[in-house]
Amino acid sequence: MTILPSLLSITKNTRTVGRGVQSTFVILFTLLMLSGIGARLIYLQIIEGKNHRIRAESNRIRIIPKQPERGNIFDRNGKLLASTRYPRSVYLWPMAHTKLSWSVVGPRLAKILDTPQTDIEKILEQSAVNPSSLIRISRNLNEAQVTALKEYENELPGVEINTEAVRYYPHGQELAHILGYTREITAEQLEKKKVEGYRLGDVMGQMGVEKAYEKLLRGEWGGQQVEVDGSGRPLRVLGSKQAKAGNDLHLTIDLDMQMAAEKALGKRNGAIVAIDPKNGAVLAMVSHPTFNPNIFSKQKLSQKDWETVQGSGHPLVNRAISAFPPASTFKIVTTTAALESGKFAPDTVLQTYGSLTIGGTRFGEWNHAGFGPLGFVGAMQWSSDTFFYQIAKKVGGPTLIEWTRKYGFGQKTGFEFTTEEAKGLVPDDNWKRKAWKIPWSVGDTVNMSIGQGALQATPLQTAVMFAVPANGGYRVQPHLLKDNEEARSWRESLNLKPITIKILRDGLRKVITEGTGKVLNVPSLPPIAGKSGTAEAWRGKVKENHAWFGAYAPADKPEVLVVAFAEHSGGGGGSVAAPMILEIMEKHFARK
Repeated sequence: MTILPSLLSITKNTRTVGRGVQSTFVILFTLLMLSGIGARLIYLQIIEGKNHRIRAESNRIRIIPKQPERGNIFDRNGKLLASTRYPRSVYLWPMAHTKLSWSVVGPRLAKILDTPQTDIEKILEQSAVNPSSLIRISRNLNEAQVTALKEYENELPGVEINTEAVRYYPHGQELAHILGYTREITAEQLEKKKVEGYRLGDVMGQMGVEKAYEKLLRGEWGGQQVEVDGSGRPLRVLGSKQAKAGNDLHLTIDLDMQMAAEKALGKRNGAIVAIDPKNGAVLAMVSHPTFNPNIFSKQKLSQKDWETVQGSGHPLVNRAISAFPPASTFKIVTTTAALESGKFAPDTVLQTYGSLTIGGTRFGEWNHAGFGPLGFVGAMQWSSDTFFYQIAKKVGGPTLIEWTRKYGFGQKTGFEFTTEEAKGLVPDDNWKRKAWKIPWSVGDTVNMSIGQGALQATPLQTAVMFAVPANGGYRVQPHLLKDNEEARSWRESLNLKPITIKILRDGLRKVITEGTGKVLNVPSLPPIAGKSGTAEAWRGKVKENHAWFGAYAPADKPEVLVVAFAEHSGGGGGSVAAPMILEIMEKHFARK
């Protein structure tokens, strides 16, 4: 009887389960596991919670962007110059596709759109930062493409057809260099413009008014947040923002005068600029060869399209703001320098010759005979070279260069096309030493006095020069944006003596009545004043001169000023360029 308790006692005393370190280990292990789970939950819900919510919403929320409509552009009389059309484009939702589904959708889209699949995939790769948005992969769908997309819509999940606003220029090439064009933003431009809110698929002004006033014309994007089901079908609209259209612009351009200038220049390479001489408002600006800006609204330019803008004549170059030697039109500046310097009296008379030798170099007269004794008015009338050679020799290079710069040469005019406009060139001693390693000479001054040598000016700068005598001594700032500011807000006085202005005006009028511009002396037109110019120029080994003519009317109270430039015309300013101005003046005053 006494053995059993002893055995029980022995059994109880020899138990080891739950004793010692085992219970501590279990407790610590349990706590460690719970801590790990808790830490993971904290990481997933708090630290990574925002990212998971975004990923979840990306699967159920689709952002449908709404592109803003670009502002319209009108001429000074309210005639439409640039507007919007609404072609159909195809969009794709990247989130709707896996590698497996894309193996079916990709080839089908490529075939319908006639676009390499790699090009589509490149667009999608660039859009990876915002995969929940619809991405445009092709524009300007034709009817066959729309039909095919609808026919295979069951095989094309996440593919949609939408209309969008695309730039349209109703007058095509007639205003190409003024309006410029818009084009889908490139990857390089996107990198620079992201901070300004640009996104993949945006269009941007690339030239002309479209580029200069991009911020005003562009507008603001809108769009919708739409909840979709697992198949991508919309369930409800969660929120929306109305796209804000860009601002409309009214330009100083007169469409009728622009068309007349386009017709007058014809198929010649060159430029015509017409301005209001009182304030510099640009009424017309034509450059040839030209191009059709509507081609840039295409998703991809064809080889034929590229040939129209990349030809040997450089159609994209705006010759109205490109630099050329101004030739004898520049005698306006030489006359000013002579009279304002005090080195010549207003009634100065000089003998002219068939040629003059200055500094060991022979400088010829354009008629090879001379015109006898001439004053400033007569020298302007006949455009005598030897008269102005003598003027330049006495006035000197520094004074002539000073007045050249006062007239605005060698610097941009302040015109809106800042990245396109050339400064031209006013050569001086420093320039010549750098370019030719030799000092300025009297021969350089003589050459410059008749608008030759290294001197370079744009047709727009030349128009600014002609405006000085036309408006009574003010240098104007050419501009395209129409406003109600008074003329003095756009001009600066050169503080010329009244006699200087009178001699310039009398000389320019004599050019028309008795000199090199008699083609403009037409009874049906009000009195015109102007000046011709023929610049020596070579095309390869063949001499093909540039022809210039600038004129304003009425001569006593000018309201319109036109400069015509014919590149490598082979003829003179009076015979080639003056008839262009006549055609424009007749159109303008007949309308009045």
